[in-house]
Amino acid sequence: MKYVVVSGGVISGIGKGVLASSTGMLFKTLGLKVTSIKIDPYMNIDAGTMSPLEHGECFVLNDGGETDLDLGNYERYLNVTLTRDHNITTGKIYSHVIAKERKGDYLGKTVQIVPHLTNAIQEWIERVSKIPVDDTGLEPDVCIIELGGTVGDIESAPFVEALRQFQFRVGRENFALIHVSLVPMIHGEQKTKPTQAAIRDLRSLGLVPDMIACRCSETLDKATIEKIAMFCHVGPEQVVNVHDVNSTYHVPLLLLEQKMMDYLRTRLHLNDVTLSSEDISRGENLLAKWKATTSNFDESMEIVKIALVGKYTHLKDSYLSVIKALEHSSMQCRRILEIQWVEATDLEPEMQELNKEKFHEAWNKVSTADGILVPGGFGVRGTEGMILAARWARENKIPYLGICLGLQIATIEFARDVLDKKNGNSTEFVNDLPEEDQIVVYMPEIDRENMGGTMRLGLRPTYFQEDTEWSTIKKLYGNQESVEERHRHRYEINPAIVEELEANGLVFVGKDETHKRCEILELKNHPYYVATQYHPEYTSKVLDPSKPFLGLVAASSGILQDVLEGKYQIHSQSEF
Repeated sequence: MKYVVVSGGVISGIGKGVLASSTGMLFKTLGLKVTSIKIDPYMNIDAGTMSPLEHGECFVLNDGGETDLDLGNYERYLNVTLTRDHNITTGKIYSHVIAKERKGDYLGKTVQIVPHLTNAIQEWIERVSKIPVDDTGLEPDVCIIELGGTVGDIESAPFVEALRQFQFRVGRENFALIHVSLVPMIHGEQKTKPTQAAIRDLRSLGLVPDMIACRCSETLDKATIEKIAMFCHVGPEQVVNVHDVNSTYHVPLLLLEQKMMDYLRTRLHLNDVTLSSEDISRGENLLAKWKATTSNFDESMEIVKIALVGKYTHLKDSYLSVIKALEHSSMQCRRILEIQWVEATDLEPEMQELNKEKFHEAWNKVSTADGILVPGGFGVRGTEGMILAARWARENKIPYLGICLGLQIATIEFARDVLDKKNGNSTEFVNDLPEEDQIVVYMPEIDRENMGGTMRLGLRPTYFQEDTEWSTIKKLYGNQESVEERHRHRYEINPAIVEELEANGLVFVGKDETHKRCEILELKNHPYYVATQYHPEYTSKVLDPSKPFLGLVAASSGILQDVLEGKYQIHSQSEF
């Protein structure tokens, strides 16, 4: 097993996740099997109870694990399926060690950070890195480990010490460290002092970087690279220039151009790894398809505008997987994606009195968009604005995609405006809602007391119902009888009103295994009006876009029929 650690210095949010994902993807182009682990030095057990406005989105895995958003990057770039154990947090590690102490596993010894906690971290990494994560079902060859936060922070100190020990545990030829640092531009000059200081701190903690990935808005000058190499005690070929590019999907190709893999191939003795001709061919085809996809991005000329009507729009990372799923689809459709960010509360009538400019700006974005998307969320704030957006899309034949809350919103709007249930609502938004007005209800099996990990989570099957041959979303899924997607919700459509909704044209084409819980909604006689109770964005991949998102972008671009006929598939040059 080869281990590649990606750490960061100077500031947080520097792009370690994209760098780690891109590096892993390049290992896959060599024919290697790759897995990934994210270390988050916060005390939370997982990301499930953290605010999207503070931490960004909570990414959900097949096994129901609620994890850091970077695991989404790994799955999208590497086309792998990770587990909750691939996200290590301080809370998880301390809970693990304390549980062992309570059972007496340490035989009466004084339990300490070193060696007990650091050993637990190393053992966790070794155990999880061997879990098969791709369709081969085989143990991975390479494990990418991203150390969250900034080196030098007190929170990450036990993990840094564990990794310092780990390099000797697995051997130098099996361990490499890439440190991501910032090279700021000050008055047109590229400043190297922050990187020098970051590397000095790293070395003082016992970790020596094999490569330094320098983030800069512009291409680094040769003199800058040589200066960093000299003062950071590495060769110029070990300094990688990660400057701004057209999209994050260009980063693997940028690293490839700078011969990153040539250095790592030698450093990690990759020539000693035995690969079959099938492995090598799979890697070459992956690289060819990746290049074809980025070419689609570069050559796109027509714009598609999608209004994203949400309640966490002040922090775009709150909807990271949604953004990525839209990007994947727009690249396949050869369109330039333009997301119109709309804070849902700005659409509500009260905003016209409070801030007329915001109100008109929000409605201008919605009314001029090619498509409308209402993503997931919790709580009552902004929901009336979302309902108005769903109504606009329904009445004006604008393509619409609702996700989780977006499905519930679309159903409430239809019940109010078509079935004349004027007070229809969700029991999440209104306490003591009369039974006749309950459009969305609490799922009976859900724990109402504890918040963490108690929702309906993870991969669940959805079955297409009878007489749904007309369904566009079913066609996008390849006319399969069932699909498996990831869930994260506490509320569902009230089963008591489903028959009345369907009789009026709002059809639940997909339901769970009981054929009672509504999973996919589709409106008849509409260009594209689809909503899902599950979160299809979690399983979207760069080279295999999520089908509901692909349908939205295609319908919004006026090419839905062509996409259904397979005219917009991504092809590699080797397939022509």
